[in-house]
Formats: sequence, structure tokens, C-alpha cells
Amino acid sequence: MTVHTGGCHCGNIRLGFSTELDPQQIEVRACQCSFCVRYGSRAIADAAGKLIISVKDEARLQRYQFGLRTADYLICRECGVYVAAIAGEVDDARAIVIINALDDRERFNREPVRVDFDAESKAQRQARRRARWMPVELSFG
Repeated sequence: MTVHTGGCHCGNIRLGFSTELDPQQIEVRACQCSFCVRYGSRAIADAAGKLIISVKDEARLQRYQFGLRTADYLICRECGVYVAAIAGEVDDARAIVIINALDDRERFNREPVRVDFDAESKAQRQARRRARWMPVELSFG
């Protein structure tokens, strides 16, 4: 497994994205929801990989929800960087990582696929995320 590291600008949130895939094999998605468009977000996931998120100060972590409220969008309160999104229950949580938050973001240079999930029901959205997003571990301290 290769680990791609990263995090927010101020260092409060650190990321470790583990995958056996080469960056050129990973589909880059550009979600067209109003939140992601405003951030210029490009997201990736490897359902066979894993994302580890370490947060030094939980008080500086903003969890934002909107729409169907099926995911927490993680943003640093200190520097404003959007790093990842997490969906599901703690024991089966799944995530995407935002390429812009990775240290080696330039390696993930595939043309983004524009995606729009506004027509999905809550159940459809949850099923898609279980199938396509990756396992995640979130720790504090």
C-alpha cells in the first residue's frame, strides 16, 4: 500500500490515504452540488483502500451537513480547508478525501468526472457511498 499524506493548512487535521492503486488509476470526481462547486472540490476514494484522519484539536474541526444530511463534510475552523467527507455509522463509516488537501495532489491529475447526485434518494445515496467510498478511521488528540 502507498500512503498519500496531507491535511489542512494550519496542521490541525492530518490525512493518510492508503491505496494500492496508482494515482492515474483513481477516478477523480468533481461533484456539482452547491457546496463542492464553491470549494472547487475534486474528490477521490478507493473502496479497497483506507483513509485515516487525525485531528489535534477537535474544537477546531467543523462538521458541516446539508441537503439529505447523510455525510459530515470536514472543514478546519482555523484555516478553512475542506479535507474530507464521512458518511455512515462509526463502525462502518466510509469517506472520500479531497485531492487539494493532499501533499502530492499534483499526482492525481486525471481529468475530473463531473457528477451530480441531486436526484438520488437518501437510500440510493447511502448505498452508493457504501459501495464506492473507502473505510475511514477518525482519531483525536
